[in-house]
Formats: sequence, structure tokens, C-alpha cells
Amino acid sequence: MGETMRPEFRAIRTEEEYEAALARIDEIFDAEMGSAEDEELDDLVDSYENKHYPIGMPDPISAIEFRMDQANLSQRDLIPFVGSSAKVTEVLSGKREITLSMARALHEHLGIPADVLLQRPDAEIDFTSDEIDPRLNSQTFC
Repeated sequence: MGETMRPEFRAIRTEEEYEAALARIDEIFDAEMGSAEDEELDDLVDSYENKHYPIGMPDPISAIEFRMDQANLSQRDLIPFVGSSAKVTEVLSGKREITLSMARALHEHLGIPADVLLQRPDAEIDFTSDEIDPRLNSQTFC
């Protein structure tokens, strides 16, 4: 007596099941990090959200601007990677496409993912893979 039974969960398939899983997460929100309760629904909720609420990749210009903001960079700081002040202005205004050499330099020096810089229009991130590039670290733009 006094023991609380944990609900059994299966794959989340409906909005109602999703809402029930979110309610359970609210109940166990303050659980100790890494505990069974902390990880109880993570995989199920992540899977459901990735399927029903996919997040598209940022467009290349937004990604560059975000990284500039993160690193407190000015347009002038991009000249070594893009080529000239005029080219930087044209790229950031969308009047010039990012070339392969620009994308390579922005990726290598600023940590902006190459797939973001080289993406096709309307591309989406695939969050279904558990593989993480070991070269990435907490300083890398995501």
C-alpha cells in the first residue's frame, strides 16, 4: 500500500496519447537526472514529436546571422570566408548564392553545419538518427 503504479506506455500514435505522455512528463519533471522516471517517456515523446511536429532546417542566411550573433561577429569578420565586403553583403541579402568554397570556409571556421549551408529549399532535419558527429562539441552551432 502507498506504492504508486507507473502507467505502462506504448508507442504514441494519437494526439490523446501524446497529451497523456506530456502530462506524465509534467508529473515527473523534477525527477533526478538520469533516473528511470527522467527517461521514462523521452524516446516515445521524441519519436512522436519528430513525426508530427518536424522542425525544418534554418535557411543558410539565418544560420549565418545566428552564428554571427552568437560569436558577436560583424559582416567584416566574414570577409575571409566569403571573399569581399560586397560579397558578404550580397550573400546576407540573398542576392548571391553561397558557393561551395564559401560553405566550406563557413563550416570549418564558424562551425555552421555544411548541410545547412548547402541545403536544398524546404529541406528538413532528420532527427530519427541517434548518430552524432564526434567532431561536434558544445561550441559548435547546431
